[in-house]
Amino acid sequence: MGNLEKEARKKRRLGAIQSGVLAAVGIAGILLVAAAAPKALEVLRYLPKNKYRFAHQSKSALSRLCALGYIRFKETRGRRYAEITDTGHKVLSVELFKMQAEKKRRWDKRWRVVVFDIPEKHRRTRDSLRSSMRELGFYRLQDSVWVYPHDCEEVVMLIKTEMRVGAALLYMIVEKLENDSKLREHFGIS
Repeated sequence: MGNLEKEARKKRRLGAIQSGVLAAVGIAGILLVAAAAPKALEVLRYLPKNKYRFAHQSKSALSRLCALGYIRFKETRGRRYAEITDTGHKVLSVELFKMQAEKKRRWDKRWRVVVFDIPEKHRRTRDSLRSSMRELGFYRLQDSVWVYPHDCEEVVMLIKTEMRVGAALLYMIVEKLENDSKLREHFGIS
């Protein structure tokens, strides 16, 4: 195994730990950052065999999440707690959407269509929106028309709010879409 491959594996593992810590903070509301933290986070998929190493990794993940603005630390009665921020909630929602998208779900025979019309003067927002759609797994029908087979209203509304696009973005649920065989093939739907 080459150094690049080892480094990539390490980054994936740390990413999973970081995601797990964020989820733990988000679900619990607040997380005690002390000796109990490693025990609370044992549900993580990439839990190292060495508990001391894991304690170090979880504290490092908390530090990185704080630096990103996803959590903030509070001190109460001499104990230090981590609390999820609004930005952290948004990131967690997107991460949960991605995890849900990976699961095989039964298709309800409805397409979710996102259509937007953002003027040229807001090109950065438009490009960022396209990038988000691509990252979340939507299929591009046209530059401003994206399709997804499962319910995604929450994450679309989150993106709509975050990017402040308002009425420029529309979310539709479509029962019939002409020539959808390419879409069905792309999403693995029969």
